[in-house]
Amino acid sequence: MSSNTPAGLAVPPVISDVQPDETFDVVVVGFGIAGGCAALEAARAGARVLLLEKSAVHGGTSSMSGGHFYLGGGTAVQQATGHEDSVEAMTAYLMASTKDPDEEKIRAYCEGSVELFDWLEALGFQFERSFFADKAVIQPGTQGLMFTGNEKVYPYRDKIKPAPRGHKVPVPGDTEGTRIVMDLLRTRVEEAGVDVRYETGVSNLLVEGDDVVGVAWKSFDKTGTVASSSVVLAAGGFVMNPDMVAKYTPALGEKLFTLGSTYDDGLGIRLGQSVGAALEHMEEPFITAPFYPPSQLVKGLVINKLGKRFVAEDSYHARSSYHVMKQPDSAAYLIVDAEHYAEQLMPLVPLKDGYETVEEMAEGLDIPVEVLRGTLDRYNSHAANGEDPDFHKHPDWLAPQTTAPWAVLDLTLGVALYAGFTIGGISTTVDGQAKREDGSVVRGLYAAGACASNIAQDGNGYCSGTQLGEGSFFGRRAGIHAASAVAQKG
Repeated sequence: MSSNTPAGLAVPPVISDVQPDETFDVVVVGFGIAGGCAALEAARAGARVLLLEKSAVHGGTSSMSGGHFYLGGGTAVQQATGHEDSVEAMTAYLMASTKDPDEEKIRAYCEGSVELFDWLEALGFQFERSFFADKAVIQPGTQGLMFTGNEKVYPYRDKIKPAPRGHKVPVPGDTEGTRIVMDLLRTRVEEAGVDVRYETGVSNLLVEGDDVVGVAWKSFDKTGTVASSSVVLAAGGFVMNPDMVAKYTPALGEKLFTLGSTYDDGLGIRLGQSVGAALEHMEEPFITAPFYPPSQLVKGLVINKLGKRFVAEDSYHARSSYHVMKQPDSAAYLIVDAEHYAEQLMPLVPLKDGYETVEEMAEGLDIPVEVLRGTLDRYNSHAANGEDPDFHKHPDWLAPQTTAPWAVLDLTLGVALYAGFTIGGISTTVDGQAKREDGSVVRGLYAAGACASNIAQDGNGYCSGTQLGEGSFFGRRAGIHAASAVAQKG
Protein backbone atom coordinates (compact mmCIF):
# COMPACT_ATOMS: atom_id res chain seq x y z
CA MET A 1 0.00 0.00 0.00
CA SER A 2 1.42 3.40 -1.07
CA SER A 3 2.40 5.84 1.66
CA ASN A 4 0.13 8.34 -0.13
CA THR A 5 -2.92 6.17 0.49
CA PRO A 6 -5.39 7.89 2.88
CA ALA A 7 -5.49 6.21 6.29
CA GLY A 8 -9.13 5.25 5.85
CA LEU A 9 -8.34 3.24 2.72
CA ALA A 10 -5.34 1.43 4.16
CA VAL A 11 -5.54 -2.35 3.98
CA PRO A 12 -4.12 -4.00 7.13
CA PRO A 13 -1.18 -6.29 6.40
CA VAL A 14 -1.67 -10.00 6.95
CA ILE A 15 0.38 -11.87 9.55
CA SER A 16 2.00 -15.21 8.89
CA ASP A 17 4.39 -17.51 10.73
CA VAL A 18 3.10 -16.59 14.17
CA GLN A 19 2.58 -18.82 17.18
CA PRO A 20 -1.00 -18.05 18.32
CA ASP A 21 -1.79 -17.36 21.97
CA GLU A 22 -4.96 -19.48 21.93
CA THR A 23 -7.16 -21.51 19.59
CA PHE A 24 -10.89 -21.54 18.75
CA ASP A 25 -12.84 -23.29 16.03
CA VAL A 26 -14.59 -20.12 14.80
CA VAL A 27 -13.85 -16.44 15.45
CA VAL A 28 -16.68 -13.97 14.75
CA VAL A 29 -15.80 -10.28 14.40
CA GLY A 30 -18.64 -7.95 15.45
CA PHE A 31 -21.71 -8.44 17.64
CA GLY A 32 -24.47 -6.91 15.57
CA ILE A 33 -27.35 -8.94 14.17
CA ALA A 34 -25.18 -10.80 11.63
CA GLY A 35 -22.31 -11.56 14.01
CA GLY A 36 -24.60 -12.61 16.83
CA CYS A 37 -26.53 -14.98 14.58
CA ALA A 38 -23.31 -16.41 13.12
CA ALA A 39 -21.82 -17.03 16.56
CA LEU A 40 -25.00 -18.63 17.90
CA GLU A 41 -25.45 -21.01 14.98
CA ALA A 42 -21.77 -21.97 14.93
CA ALA A 43 -21.91 -22.79 18.65
CA ARG A 44 -25.15 -24.72 18.29
CA ALA A 45 -23.46 -26.73 15.54
CA GLY A 46 -20.78 -27.80 18.02
CA ALA A 47 -17.99 -25.32 17.31
CA ARG A 48 -15.98 -23.58 20.02
CA VAL A 49 -16.66 -19.92 19.22
CA LEU A 50 -14.98 -16.63 20.12
CA LEU A 51 -17.02 -13.46 19.46
CA LEU A 52 -15.03 -10.20 19.45
CA GLU A 53 -16.80 -6.82 19.72
CA LYS A 54 -14.94 -3.53 19.51
CA SER A 55 -17.60 -1.66 21.48
CA ALA A 56 -18.24 -1.99 25.20
CA VAL A 57 -21.67 -3.49 24.53
CA HIS A 58 -23.40 -5.79 22.06
CA GLY A 59 -25.76 -4.57 19.36
CA GLY A 60 -23.79 -2.47 16.91
CA THR A 61 -25.73 -0.44 14.37
CA SER A 62 -28.46 -3.09 14.45
CA SER A 63 -29.63 -1.91 17.87
CA MET A 64 -30.13 1.62 16.52
CA SER A 65 -32.72 0.49 13.97
CA GLY A 66 -36.47 0.38 14.38
CA GLY A 67 -36.85 -3.38 14.13
CA HIS A 68 -38.04 -4.18 10.60
CA PHE A 69 -37.30 -7.65 9.22
CA TYR A 70 -38.19 -8.20 5.56
CA LEU A 71 -39.81 -11.64 5.65
CA GLY A 72 -42.39 -13.41 3.54
CA GLY A 73 -43.51 -16.56 1.82
CA GLY A 74 -46.38 -17.11 4.26
CA THR A 75 -45.24 -16.15 7.75
CA ALA A 76 -47.56 -16.53 10.73
CA VAL A 77 -48.23 -12.77 10.73
CA GLN A 78 -49.07 -12.75 7.03
CA GLN A 79 -51.45 -15.66 7.53
CA ALA A 80 -53.06 -14.18 10.64
CA THR A 81 -53.74 -10.87 8.88
CA GLY A 82 -55.10 -12.46 5.70
CA HIS A 83 -52.23 -11.65 3.34
CA GLU A 84 -51.38 -14.41 0.91
CA ASP A 85 -47.75 -14.76 -0.05
CA SER A 86 -45.50 -17.42 -1.54
CA VAL A 87 -41.83 -18.12 -2.03
CA GLU A 88 -42.37 -17.70 -5.77
CA ALA A 89 -43.99 -14.26 -5.42
CA MET A 90 -41.37 -13.02 -2.97
CA THR A 91 -38.56 -14.27 -5.20
CA ALA A 92 -40.11 -12.72 -8.30
CA TYR A 93 -40.49 -9.35 -6.59
CA LEU A 94 -36.93 -9.21 -5.28
CA MET A 95 -35.57 -10.35 -8.64
CA ALA A 96 -37.60 -7.69 -10.47
CA SER A 97 -36.75 -4.82 -8.11
CA THR A 98 -33.02 -5.51 -7.72
CA LYS A 99 -30.61 -3.92 -10.20
CA ASP A 100 -28.19 -6.83 -10.52
CA PRO A 101 -29.95 -9.71 -8.74
CA ASP A 102 -28.09 -12.70 -7.37
CA GLU A 103 -30.75 -15.32 -7.99
CA GLU A 104 -29.12 -17.99 -5.83
CA LYS A 105 -29.03 -15.74 -2.79
CA ILE A 106 -32.47 -14.25 -3.36
CA ARG A 107 -34.08 -17.66 -3.82
CA ALA A 108 -32.33 -19.07 -0.76
CA TYR A 109 -33.47 -16.09 1.31
CA CYS A 110 -37.06 -16.40 0.16
CA GLU A 111 -37.14 -20.18 0.63
CA GLY A 112 -35.77 -19.79 4.16
CA SER A 113 -37.85 -16.77 5.13
CA VAL A 114 -40.61 -18.54 7.08
CA GLU A 115 -38.03 -20.64 8.91
CA LEU A 116 -36.09 -17.46 9.78
CA PHE A 117 -39.31 -15.90 11.11
CA ASP A 118 -39.84 -18.91 13.37
CA TRP A 119 -36.18 -18.90 14.44
CA LEU A 120 -36.37 -15.23 15.41
CA GLU A 121 -39.49 -15.75 17.51
CA ALA A 122 -37.83 -18.74 19.18
CA LEU A 123 -35.26 -16.30 20.58
CA GLY A 124 -38.01 -15.24 22.98
CA PHE A 125 -40.36 -12.64 21.47
CA GLN A 126 -43.36 -12.60 19.14
CA PHE A 127 -44.28 -10.36 16.23
CA GLU A 128 -47.74 -8.91 16.83
CA ARG A 129 -50.36 -10.52 14.57
CA SER A 130 -51.62 -7.20 13.22
CA PHE A 131 -51.37 -5.08 10.07
CA PHE A 132 -50.70 -1.36 9.58
CA ALA A 133 -52.35 -0.26 6.34
CA ASP A 134 -51.10 3.35 6.02
CA LYS A 135 -47.99 4.75 4.35
CA ALA A 136 -45.28 5.22 6.95
CA VAL A 137 -41.54 4.80 7.34
CA ILE A 138 -42.15 2.33 10.14
CA GLN A 139 -45.23 1.31 12.12
CA PRO A 140 -45.92 3.97 14.78
CA GLY A 141 -47.09 1.38 17.29
CA THR A 142 -46.52 -2.33 17.70
CA GLN A 143 -48.29 -3.48 14.55
CA GLY A 144 -46.50 -6.53 13.22
CA LEU A 145 -46.80 -6.06 9.45
CA MET A 146 -46.83 -3.35 6.76
CA PHE A 147 -45.66 -2.69 3.23
CA THR A 148 -42.03 -1.55 3.39
CA GLY A 149 -41.08 -1.76 -0.28
CA ASN A 150 -42.54 -1.03 -3.71
CA GLU A 151 -44.74 -4.11 -3.97
CA LYS A 152 -47.85 -1.96 -4.61
CA VAL A 153 -45.99 0.44 -6.93
CA TYR A 154 -46.00 0.23 -10.74
CA PRO A 155 -44.68 -1.81 -12.53
CA TYR A 156 -44.26 -4.42 -9.79
CA ARG A 157 -47.93 -4.58 -8.77
CA ASP A 158 -48.94 -5.44 -12.33
CA LYS A 159 -46.46 -8.31 -12.58
CA ILE A 160 -46.46 -9.82 -9.10
CA LYS A 161 -49.30 -10.02 -6.59
CA PRO A 162 -48.39 -7.54 -3.83
CA ALA A 163 -47.84 -8.78 -0.29
CA PRO A 164 -46.65 -6.85 2.79
CA ARG A 165 -43.38 -8.21 4.19
CA GLY A 166 -42.19 -5.59 6.68
CA HIS A 167 -42.32 -7.41 10.02
CA LYS A 168 -41.71 -5.11 12.98
CA VAL A 169 -40.76 -6.20 16.49
CA PRO A 170 -43.37 -5.35 19.19
CA VAL A 171 -41.79 -2.05 20.22
CA PRO A 172 -43.50 1.31 19.47
CA GLY A 173 -41.57 4.09 17.75
CA ASP A 174 -39.15 4.28 14.87
CA THR A 175 -35.76 3.68 16.53
CA GLU A 176 -34.03 1.10 18.72
CA GLY A 177 -36.73 -1.56 18.34
CA THR A 178 -34.11 -4.10 17.33
CA ARG A 179 -32.57 -3.84 20.79
CA ILE A 180 -35.13 -6.38 22.05
CA VAL A 181 -33.79 -8.90 19.53
CA MET A 182 -30.16 -8.11 20.28
CA ASP A 183 -30.69 -8.50 24.04
CA LEU A 184 -32.30 -11.89 23.52
CA LEU A 185 -29.56 -12.87 21.08
CA ARG A 186 -26.93 -11.97 23.67
CA THR A 187 -28.64 -14.27 26.18
CA ARG A 188 -28.85 -17.15 23.71
CA VAL A 189 -25.20 -16.66 22.67
CA GLU A 190 -24.09 -16.83 26.29
CA GLU A 191 -26.26 -19.92 26.89
CA ALA A 192 -24.61 -21.59 23.90
CA GLY A 193 -21.20 -21.16 25.50
CA VAL A 194 -19.79 -18.54 23.14
CA ASP A 195 -16.79 -16.67 24.59
CA VAL A 196 -17.76 -12.99 24.12
CA ARG A 197 -15.07 -10.32 24.57
CA TYR A 198 -15.99 -6.64 24.42
CA GLU A 199 -13.73 -3.65 23.78
CA THR A 200 -11.65 -5.96 21.62
CA GLY A 201 -11.08 -5.18 17.96
CA VAL A 202 -9.44 -7.25 15.25
CA SER A 203 -6.42 -5.60 13.65
CA ASN A 204 -5.14 -8.23 11.19
CA LEU A 205 -5.87 -11.64 9.72
CA LEU A 206 -3.51 -14.57 10.26
CA VAL A 207 -2.70 -16.58 7.15
CA GLU A 208 -0.97 -19.73 6.04
CA GLY A 209 -0.41 -19.51 2.33
CA ASP A 210 -3.75 -18.42 0.84
CA ASP A 211 -5.81 -19.60 3.82
CA VAL A 212 -7.09 -17.48 6.70
CA VAL A 213 -6.19 -19.24 9.96
CA GLY A 214 -7.00 -16.71 12.68
CA VAL A 215 -6.91 -13.09 13.80
CA ALA A 216 -4.75 -10.62 15.67
CA TRP A 217 -6.64 -8.52 18.22
CA LYS A 218 -6.15 -5.39 20.27
CA SER A 219 -7.88 -4.25 23.48
CA PHE A 220 -6.57 -0.93 24.78
CA ASP A 221 -2.84 -1.58 25.31
CA LYS A 222 -3.15 -5.36 25.12
CA THR A 223 -2.67 -7.40 21.95
CA GLY A 224 -2.85 -11.07 21.06
CA THR A 225 -3.46 -13.68 18.38
CA VAL A 226 -6.06 -16.42 18.03
CA ALA A 227 -5.87 -19.40 15.70
CA SER A 228 -9.12 -20.65 14.17
CA SER A 229 -10.33 -22.76 11.30
CA SER A 230 -12.80 -20.05 10.26
CA VAL A 231 -13.18 -16.29 10.68
CA VAL A 232 -16.53 -14.56 10.14
CA LEU A 233 -16.30 -10.81 9.44
CA ALA A 234 -19.46 -9.01 10.61
CA ALA A 235 -18.00 -5.67 11.62
CA GLY A 236 -20.42 -3.34 9.84
CA GLY A 237 -20.31 -1.03 6.84
CA PHE A 238 -18.15 1.99 6.04
CA VAL A 239 -20.45 5.00 6.40
CA MET A 240 -18.30 6.45 9.21
CA ASN A 241 -15.09 6.26 7.15
CA PRO A 242 -14.77 9.57 5.24
CA ASP A 243 -12.01 8.26 2.97
CA MET A 244 -14.02 5.21 1.89
CA VAL A 245 -17.16 7.33 1.51
CA ALA A 246 -15.27 9.82 -0.66
CA LYS A 247 -13.95 7.02 -2.85
CA TYR A 248 -17.05 4.86 -3.20
CA THR A 249 -20.19 6.79 -2.21
CA PRO A 250 -19.43 10.53 -2.28
CA ALA A 251 -23.14 11.38 -2.14
CA LEU A 252 -23.11 10.22 1.49
CA GLY A 253 -20.67 13.01 2.29
CA GLU A 254 -22.94 15.77 1.00
CA LYS A 255 -24.81 17.18 3.98
CA LEU A 256 -26.33 13.86 4.98
CA PHE A 257 -27.07 12.42 8.37
CA THR A 258 -25.24 9.11 8.45
CA LEU A 259 -27.00 6.05 9.81
CA GLY A 260 -24.37 4.04 11.60
CA SER A 261 -22.33 3.58 14.73
CA THR A 262 -18.82 4.83 15.43
CA TYR A 263 -17.41 1.47 14.40
CA ASP A 264 -18.92 1.43 10.89
CA ASP A 265 -15.45 2.33 9.65
CA GLY A 266 -15.05 -0.30 6.93
CA LEU A 267 -12.31 -2.21 8.75
CA GLY A 268 -14.02 -5.55 8.19
CA ILE A 269 -14.17 -4.87 4.47
CA ARG A 270 -10.51 -3.85 4.38
CA LEU A 271 -9.55 -6.98 6.32
CA GLY A 272 -11.22 -8.96 3.54
CA GLN A 273 -9.26 -7.01 0.94
CA SER A 274 -6.03 -7.91 2.74
CA VAL A 275 -6.44 -11.55 1.65
CA GLY A 276 -7.75 -10.85 -1.84
CA ALA A 277 -11.51 -10.84 -1.25
CA ALA A 278 -13.45 -9.06 -3.99
CA LEU A 279 -15.90 -6.23 -3.29
CA GLU A 280 -19.35 -5.71 -4.83
CA HIS A 281 -21.80 -2.79 -5.14
CA MET A 282 -19.52 -0.45 -3.20
CA GLU A 283 -20.77 2.56 -5.17
CA GLU A 284 -24.40 2.04 -4.13
CA PRO A 285 -25.60 3.96 -1.06
CA PHE A 286 -29.01 3.96 0.60
CA ILE A 287 -30.20 7.59 0.84
CA THR A 288 -33.63 8.81 1.90
CA ALA A 289 -35.62 11.75 3.23
CA PRO A 290 -39.24 10.59 3.70
CA PHE A 291 -41.93 13.24 3.16
CA TYR A 292 -44.60 11.03 4.72
CA PRO A 293 -46.34 10.31 7.13
CA PRO A 294 -49.06 11.51 7.12
CA SER A 295 -50.16 9.41 4.18
CA GLN A 296 -52.27 12.13 2.58
CA LEU A 297 -49.12 13.97 1.51
CA VAL A 298 -48.56 11.13 -0.96
CA LYS A 299 -51.53 12.49 -2.94
CA GLY A 300 -49.50 15.54 -3.90
CA LEU A 301 -47.09 15.68 -6.83
CA VAL A 302 -43.29 15.74 -6.86
CA ILE A 303 -41.51 17.86 -9.47
CA ASN A 304 -37.89 18.72 -10.24
CA LYS A 305 -36.45 22.23 -10.67
CA LEU A 306 -37.57 22.18 -14.32
CA GLY A 307 -41.18 21.78 -13.23
CA LYS A 308 -41.53 18.16 -14.39
CA ARG A 309 -42.66 15.05 -12.53
CA PHE A 310 -40.14 12.19 -12.49
CA VAL A 311 -41.35 9.50 -10.09
CA ALA A 312 -44.59 7.98 -8.80
CA GLU A 313 -45.22 9.68 -5.47
CA ASP A 314 -46.52 6.49 -3.87
CA SER A 315 -43.08 4.91 -4.19
CA TYR A 316 -41.29 3.67 -1.10
CA HIS A 317 -39.46 6.71 0.30
CA ALA A 318 -35.97 5.45 -0.62
CA ARG A 319 -37.08 4.92 -4.23
CA SER A 320 -38.38 8.49 -4.45
CA SER A 321 -35.15 9.79 -2.92
CA TYR A 322 -33.07 7.65 -5.29
CA HIS A 323 -34.72 9.45 -8.20
CA VAL A 324 -34.36 12.87 -6.56
CA MET A 325 -30.60 12.27 -6.51
CA LYS A 326 -30.68 11.85 -10.29
CA GLN A 327 -32.46 15.16 -10.98
CA PRO A 328 -30.66 18.40 -11.93
CA ASP A 329 -28.86 19.67 -8.80
CA SER A 330 -30.60 16.89 -6.82
CA ALA A 331 -33.48 19.35 -6.43
CA ALA A 332 -37.17 18.49 -6.08
CA TYR A 333 -40.38 19.79 -4.54
CA LEU A 334 -43.59 18.25 -3.25
CA ILE A 335 -46.70 20.30 -4.07
CA VAL A 336 -49.79 19.71 -1.92
CA ASP A 337 -52.98 21.78 -1.95
CA ALA A 338 -54.89 23.07 1.07
CA GLU A 339 -57.30 20.13 1.03
CA HIS A 340 -54.54 17.54 1.40
CA TYR A 341 -51.76 19.29 3.30
CA ALA A 342 -51.03 18.26 6.87
CA GLU A 343 -48.06 18.70 9.15
CA GLN A 344 -45.40 16.03 8.79
CA LEU A 345 -45.03 13.50 11.57
CA MET A 346 -41.34 13.03 10.66
CA PRO A 347 -40.35 16.59 9.67
CA LEU A 348 -37.32 15.78 7.55
CA VAL A 349 -38.53 17.72 4.49
CA PRO A 350 -39.03 21.42 5.34
CA LEU A 351 -41.87 23.63 4.16
CA LYS A 352 -40.45 26.00 1.56
CA ASP A 353 -43.48 28.25 1.47
CA GLY A 354 -47.20 28.54 0.80
CA TYR A 355 -48.54 30.11 -2.40
CA GLU A 356 -51.95 31.60 -3.13
CA THR A 357 -51.68 31.30 -6.93
CA VAL A 358 -49.87 29.17 -9.49
CA GLU A 359 -48.13 32.30 -10.76
CA GLU A 360 -46.81 33.06 -7.28
CA MET A 361 -45.66 29.46 -6.87
CA ALA A 362 -43.87 29.50 -10.24
CA GLU A 363 -42.03 32.67 -9.27
CA GLY A 364 -41.08 31.24 -5.87
CA LEU A 365 -39.71 28.06 -7.44
CA ASP A 366 -38.09 29.87 -10.39
CA ILE A 367 -40.02 27.73 -12.87
CA PRO A 368 -41.69 29.16 -16.01
CA VAL A 369 -45.36 29.58 -15.15
CA GLU A 370 -46.53 27.87 -18.33
CA VAL A 371 -44.43 24.78 -17.50
CA LEU A 372 -45.66 24.54 -13.90
CA ARG A 373 -49.27 25.15 -14.91
CA GLY A 374 -48.99 22.50 -17.61
CA THR A 375 -47.62 19.93 -15.15
CA LEU A 376 -50.35 20.72 -12.59
CA ASP A 377 -53.16 20.71 -15.15
CA ARG A 378 -52.08 17.36 -16.62
CA TYR A 379 -51.74 15.73 -13.20
CA ASN A 380 -55.05 17.14 -11.93
CA SER A 381 -57.11 16.27 -14.98
CA HIS A 382 -55.98 12.64 -14.96
CA ALA A 383 -56.15 12.35 -11.16
CA ALA A 384 -59.79 13.43 -11.29
CA ASN A 385 -60.43 10.28 -13.33
CA GLY A 386 -58.29 8.07 -11.09
CA GLU A 387 -55.56 7.82 -13.71
CA ASP A 388 -51.84 8.58 -14.02
CA PRO A 389 -50.68 7.66 -17.54
CA ASP A 390 -47.22 9.14 -16.96
CA PHE A 391 -46.07 7.32 -13.79
CA HIS A 392 -48.98 4.97 -12.97
CA LYS A 393 -49.42 6.13 -9.41
CA HIS A 394 -51.92 3.88 -7.63
CA PRO A 395 -55.50 5.25 -7.74
CA ASP A 396 -55.62 5.16 -3.92
CA TRP A 397 -53.13 8.03 -3.88
CA LEU A 398 -54.50 10.12 -6.75
CA ALA A 399 -56.35 13.36 -5.97
CA PRO A 400 -56.45 16.67 -7.86
CA GLN A 401 -54.40 19.39 -6.19
CA THR A 402 -56.63 22.36 -7.05
CA THR A 403 -57.54 24.04 -3.75
CA ALA A 404 -55.49 27.15 -2.99
CA PRO A 405 -53.24 27.83 -1.20
CA TRP A 406 -50.58 25.31 -2.16
CA ALA A 407 -47.84 24.17 0.20
CA VAL A 408 -44.43 23.32 -1.26
CA LEU A 409 -42.09 21.02 0.64
CA ASP A 410 -38.43 21.15 -0.37
CA LEU A 411 -36.91 17.71 -1.09
CA THR A 412 -33.62 19.17 -2.37
CA LEU A 413 -30.41 17.53 -1.18
CA GLY A 414 -28.82 19.83 1.38
CA VAL A 415 -32.20 21.31 2.33
CA ALA A 416 -34.17 18.23 3.32
CA LEU A 417 -32.54 16.07 6.00
CA TYR A 418 -31.38 13.05 4.03
CA ALA A 419 -30.00 10.06 5.87
CA GLY A 420 -28.01 7.18 4.47
CA PHE A 421 -25.82 4.16 4.88
CA THR A 422 -23.63 1.94 2.73
CA ILE A 423 -24.78 -1.20 0.94
CA GLY A 424 -21.70 -2.71 -0.72
CA GLY A 425 -19.16 -5.05 0.80
CA ILE A 426 -17.27 -8.31 0.43
CA SER A 427 -18.43 -10.64 -2.33
CA THR A 428 -19.69 -13.89 -0.82
CA THR A 429 -21.24 -17.21 -1.67
CA VAL A 430 -24.73 -18.06 -0.47
CA ASP A 431 -23.08 -19.54 2.65
CA GLY A 432 -21.05 -16.44 3.38
CA GLN A 433 -17.66 -17.62 2.08
CA ALA A 434 -15.58 -14.67 0.88
CA LYS A 435 -14.87 -14.77 -2.85
CA ARG A 436 -12.02 -13.48 -4.99
CA GLU A 437 -12.48 -11.70 -8.32
CA ASP A 438 -12.15 -15.02 -10.17
CA GLY A 439 -14.97 -16.54 -8.09
CA SER A 440 -12.77 -18.81 -6.00
CA VAL A 441 -13.29 -18.74 -2.24
CA VAL A 442 -10.82 -17.51 0.35
CA ARG A 443 -10.51 -20.59 2.54
CA GLY A 444 -11.29 -19.88 6.16
CA LEU A 445 -12.92 -16.47 5.61
CA TYR A 446 -16.61 -15.53 5.76
CA ALA A 447 -18.49 -12.24 5.72
CA ALA A 448 -22.04 -11.29 6.70
CA GLY A 449 -24.19 -8.26 7.41
CA ALA A 450 -23.03 -4.82 6.29
CA CYS A 451 -19.51 -6.22 5.73
CA ALA A 452 -20.87 -8.31 2.88
CA SER A 453 -22.70 -7.53 -0.33
CA ASN A 454 -25.91 -9.57 -0.27
CA ILE A 455 -29.25 -8.83 -1.89
CA ALA A 456 -29.91 -5.13 -1.13
CA GLN A 457 -28.03 -3.17 -3.79
CA ASP A 458 -29.49 0.30 -4.24
CA GLY A 459 -32.16 2.65 -2.92
CA ASN A 460 -34.39 2.17 -5.96
CA GLY A 461 -35.22 -1.41 -5.05
CA TYR A 462 -34.48 -1.42 -1.32
CA CYS A 463 -37.12 -2.54 1.20
CA SER A 464 -37.04 -1.61 4.88
CA GLY A 465 -36.09 -4.69 6.83
CA THR A 466 -33.70 -6.08 4.23
CA GLN A 467 -30.58 -5.27 6.26
CA LEU A 468 -31.85 -7.02 9.39
CA GLY A 469 -33.43 -9.81 7.39
CA GLU A 470 -30.42 -10.70 5.29
CA GLY A 471 -27.99 -9.93 8.13
CA SER A 472 -29.66 -12.54 10.34
CA PHE A 473 -30.28 -15.01 7.50
CA PHE A 474 -26.83 -14.97 5.92
CA GLY A 475 -25.15 -14.54 9.30
CA ARG A 476 -26.74 -17.81 10.38
CA ARG A 477 -25.66 -19.54 7.16
CA ALA A 478 -22.10 -18.29 7.58
CA GLY A 479 -21.97 -19.59 11.14
CA ILE A 480 -23.34 -22.98 10.20
CA HIS A 481 -20.97 -23.36 7.24
CA ALA A 482 -17.99 -22.17 9.29
CA ALA A 483 -18.74 -24.80 11.91
CA SER A 484 -19.05 -27.51 9.25
CA ALA A 485 -15.69 -26.44 7.79
CA VAL A 486 -14.15 -27.03 11.21
CA ALA A 487 -15.61 -30.55 11.30
CA GLN A 488 -14.27 -31.26 7.81
CA LYS A 489 -10.77 -30.14 8.80
CA GLY A 490 -10.97 -32.18 12.00
